Amino acid sequence: MRLITIALLACSFIQSCTAPGPPDYKAEAVDTVIDTSGRATVIITPTDGTANMNIINTGKITPQQLTGFARTAIGIPYKYASTDPKVGFDCSGFITYVFNHFGIAVPRTSVDFTNVKHEVPLQDSRPGDLILFTGTDSNIRTVGHMGIILSNPGDTVKFIHSTSGRKNGVTISPLNAGYAERFVKVIRIFPQNENK
Repeated sequence: MRLITIALLACSFIQSCTAPGPPDYKAEAVDTVIDTSGRATVIITPTDGTANMNIINTGKITPQQLTGFARTAIGIPYKYASTDPKVGFDCSGFITYVFNHFGIAVPRTSVDFTNVKHEVPLQDSRPGDLILFTGTDSNIRTVGHMGIILSNPGDTVKFIHSTSGRKNGVTISPLNAGYAERFVKVIRIFPQNENK
């Protein structure tokens, strides 16, 4: 599995948040499974007819560890198509950097998260869940931006992300009217968030 994940990441590492997948790879999630050890595994299969699969396995990593590490990147500038903290991140590059720090493989572009299952209602979102938005044109309902939820249910929804907007770079934002208009869905990766 590790070799499959490495191969998949190698073929998709240069994509950006809003760019479509390269012609030889497009991921589509088919299911989320929580096994008896409590690990969440999201199985993502390509739609190009190949046998490659990318598996998101959170292992023993907690949402608190993930969000704590994500906060260490605050202030890193926005850089299109980058996962390198020395030069900056685009939105999905930031997600890739944070999850890969813990050895968790994720799709490289925000659009590749479109069909990842295990959607949860926005009001039930918890730290570590992923929040997906359209690109800057909310009339085009394709996922083009994403972040990591930091808030608990009942609090004002806040998320950390890398933005090319006025705050330019990794920052924490509330779900204001502009983001609410672009909101697509929240997806749950961590099984620990199911038990609360």
